[in-house]
Amino acid sequence: MLHPLRLCALALAFSLAACNQAPPPAEPGEALSAGATTVGQRDHNAFSLPSANLAPSRRLDFAVGNSFFRNPWVIAPTTTIARDGLGPLFNTNACQNCHIKDGRGHPPAANASSAASMLVRLSIPADGSSAHRELLQRNGVVPEPVYGGQLQDMSNPGVAPEGKVRVSYSSVPVTFADGTRVELRQPQLQISNLGYGPMHPDALFSARIAPPMIGLGLLEAIPESALLAHADPDDRDGDGIRGVANRVWDDARGTTVLGRFGWKAGQPSLNQQNAHAFANDMGLTSSLLPQDNCSAAQTDCRSAVNGGAPEVSDTIMASVLFYTRNLAVPARRAVNDLAVRQGKQLFNQAGCQKCHVPSFTTATDAAEPELANQTIRPYSDLLLHDMGDGLADGRSEFQASGRQWRTAPLWGIGLTDTVNGHTQFLHDGRARNLLEAILWHGGEAEAAKQQVLTYDAEQRSTLLAFLNSL
Repeated sequence: MLHPLRLCALALAFSLAACNQAPPPAEPGEALSAGATTVGQRDHNAFSLPSANLAPSRRLDFAVGNSFFRNPWVIAPTTTIARDGLGPLFNTNACQNCHIKDGRGHPPAANASSAASMLVRLSIPADGSSAHRELLQRNGVVPEPVYGGQLQDMSNPGVAPEGKVRVSYSSVPVTFADGTRVELRQPQLQISNLGYGPMHPDALFSARIAPPMIGLGLLEAIPESALLAHADPDDRDGDGIRGVANRVWDDARGTTVLGRFGWKAGQPSLNQQNAHAFANDMGLTSSLLPQDNCSAAQTDCRSAVNGGAPEVSDTIMASVLFYTRNLAVPARRAVNDLAVRQGKQLFNQAGCQKCHVPSFTTATDAAEPELANQTIRPYSDLLLHDMGDGLADGRSEFQASGRQWRTAPLWGIGLTDTVNGHTQFLHDGRARNLLEAILWHGGEAEAAKQQVLTYDAEQRSTLLAFLNSL
């Protein structure tokens, strides 16, 4: 029989060996983030390709949708009747101006003349009245009475833009356990040159940059039951991670359903997401949203010439829907590199995978046959999580509180700089790199962040190697 001290020594030796052993190899198929739809391209066009399993005839449909997504819309009346009706109030004249190369937007540079690929959502607190309750049910917010639910900083001639947006930053220092200091930047919005008088004194603001467009059809194809299996609103397992499904209004079905899209999961489907983007970002009507985005106080806007009813035809809506459903996800890089595998271990050790859920299988009855029965690795649960005071915008959206955000999918994140020429992350682009994005996590992710703060320079490097492989 071994002496107790000898047993302790053997246990310690085994523990050290376990800590030092190489991480496991990549899982089978791990590089194929989007199953059979995954594409291999990794250059500046990596986010703009059709699903790899689209047939040639279907690629023609994809190209048609791409033309309406990429090309600018124009002011009515014009001979370009397929793409007229822009405005009168808008943020941009083409989808690609915000979703640059189908990728990620960015906050405006200092002294920029427009907010570019960032917009500002507006609302006011609900007062409990029946009118406000109805607005909350259908919009998720009570829009600002004069300026609506989104500030439009551009307009057609003869119509005053709603205002101008500027962003400045203050410094927030964070220090790692090894003494490394990082200066985060806290954004402050300034809205000036209001075109229609003062805003409501209790107006709420939330800056949003355009997220990448890749893999959206696959996210739409995840069965609702699979997403809800990760919800834990009462934290029954005691791990501090809750996960709450947002319940939002479906304009087409006239009922409340699961939310999936947007920074707070405020939209239920890609078609509705697209229709709201046409309406709010470009001032274009559709069958789903037939009313102009002009408030009662904006008389010039209300009397302006339109581009028909609706301005975005059902045929164009269907083409854009097909395009946005089939924008492919690029394959991962270097999945078997030692640093990447070590970084994956550290990612899981910190508990990041509890919200950034690695994989799902899409439904057999997906809207497009190419998207069905695919094992995908989006690294998201599409659920809401309390992210703490640091990221809070104080603005609720349907059942999402002012501290809650949908878990952002991580697939493709390592190609952001290649595609978009920057590495500005989070809902308002405040993080200038992935490490800063991690350090802004709080609330349910506070324990994960604190674990990352214990990592030394080498561990941080391997964690980032993993994230950049996605």
